[in-house]
Amino acid sequence: MSDNKFETDAIRTQLERSQFQEHTTPMYVTSSFVFDDAEDMRASFTEEKIRNIYSRYSNPNTTEFVEKVMKMEGAEDGYAFATGMAAVYSSFAALLSSGDHIVSARSIFGSTHTLFTKYFPKWNIETSYFDINNPDEIESLIKPSTKFLYAETPTNPGVDIIDLELLGKIAKKHNLLLVIDNCFATPYIQQPIKYGADLVIHSATKLMDGQGRVLGGIVVGNSDLIREIYLFSRNTGPALSPFNAWVLSKSLETLAVRVDRHCENALKLAQFLEGHEKISKVKYPFLKSHPQYEIAKKQMKLGGNIIAMEIKGGIEAGRNFLDAIKMCSLSANLGDTRSIVTHPASTTHSKLSEEERLAAGITPGLVRISVGLENIDDIIQDISQALNN
Repeated sequence: MSDNKFETDAIRTQLERSQFQEHTTPMYVTSSFVFDDAEDMRASFTEEKIRNIYSRYSNPNTTEFVEKVMKMEGAEDGYAFATGMAAVYSSFAALLSSGDHIVSARSIFGSTHTLFTKYFPKWNIETSYFDINNPDEIESLIKPSTKFLYAETPTNPGVDIIDLELLGKIAKKHNLLLVIDNCFATPYIQQPIKYGADLVIHSATKLMDGQGRVLGGIVVGNSDLIREIYLFSRNTGPALSPFNAWVLSKSLETLAVRVDRHCENALKLAQFLEGHEKISKVKYPFLKSHPQYEIAKKQMKLGGNIIAMEIKGGIEAGRNFLDAIKMCSLSANLGDTRSIVTHPASTTHSKLSEEERLAAGITPGLVRISVGLENIDDIIQDISQALNN
């Protein structure tokens, strides 16, 4: 572990300089690497000698990005992927076997839910869901075949908070692998490994990049588990490109200052929305009205940049709100410098049944706001005029 502070590691963790003595790490846009002789090549492929062979396996830019996130999360090892969903799928696929069982929070990203309910059952892998508002039911879902305990916190899109300390204790008691999607919080806000997580997953596309430019994903954690994920991914090929790794590594240098402003803006917007006549409910982790406010304050440094609000009038009111937006973007992304509004019931989670949406806390009028870095007065003005339209 480094003795430096978070912000310093984000900036000063970099590759050794080449003979050109560059100040910032260059891009290594190459598909493969050359060997000195036959013995060098043999030793490299048998891993007697650890070095770059092929960019599907590793690349200097990818290595730098992974090392930064490892330091930020307090992890032993990591592997980077082309997307966040590649990270989610590969982490499970590498470690699960036919007959295994997953216990997961019900409030998870739509594509992850689809993996658990449509694709994993093909390989005889089952998933049981627990209600994030009733964590006491977790232990009743655990079977002899249960291997994983999985959750996102804050959740997508309802920004509910799950007690990481409680999950860590349950996982340890039942000898389960605890996997946490930390995308909404980033390692700047919380580090699940401190609470017993074995693996931490991020969609780097979101706040890690922070500017809507590239796709990427990463998993960090226990070195033995990462080794299995690496071997699986080395053969299946979901690797992060060197260019995207370079962009993401540079983006991490400003993660702290960006997230500080994101959270400052989000809290001010949430406070403005609370009590608004067109809003029946506002959920933001650092509002005292949030059901899990005390847990959020315990495990999070800041409240994040996502707000969930319930507009009175259901699906049509949600769609009308989006149509009235002028400045904020209508986009499927989040964690951008630009504020983004989404109506999950008619977009990101529209393929779920109404029953599944309601079980995950996705009500008809729920709107998710990814609060950006624009001036907060301009953000509030746009949201306000859309609500009053």
